[in-house]
Amino acid sequence: MTGDARTIYDGHILKLELLDNKWEVIRHADAVAVLALNDAGEMLLVRQLRRAVDAHTLEAPAGLIDGEESPEAAARRELQEEAGLDGEMRLLTRFYSSPGFCDEQLYVFQATNLRESRLPQDDDEDIEVVWMAPQKVLDGLREGRIIGSATTLAAALYALQSLHGQSPVADE
Repeated sequence: MTGDARTIYDGHILKLELLDNKWEVIRHADAVAVLALNDAGEMLLVRQLRRAVDAHTLEAPAGLIDGEESPEAAARRELQEEAGLDGEMRLLTRFYSSPGFCDEQLYVFQATNLRESRLPQDDDEDIEVVWMAPQKVLDGLREGRIIGSATTLAAALYALQSLHGQSPVADE
């Protein structure tokens, strides 16, 4: 589909290519995000400093898929590392995070039947676990009180559907 591709930068988590001497494209590992709800209907979020935007964000637990790891295994690992929880995983959707310049796909899972199961956090992570009503998350994003990401928005929208008795999965 593309012609000439020249690598401009090849880093740890991304590669920058110039396609046809015109299009700058980032090649990025795929990632996962996890929607987890507690018995009170609150969604699990993690607050962490994101250096790229120089701000603390509230996001669904998320991270990169490592090597040959399956998206489901990555979702389970991220939930254990970031929140000390595990559960039954179900794929809700997947989408390109920013297809105008990046090939990263984001897989969004729902975790149910939550139980304690902790893995060590990554060395560069300092994470605070926050439980919040999905509507408050959406209101905070809209009003600018919460700095979030695509994972925050996707998880909150799916949570509201689930809490209102609508199946968040199209084929059910």
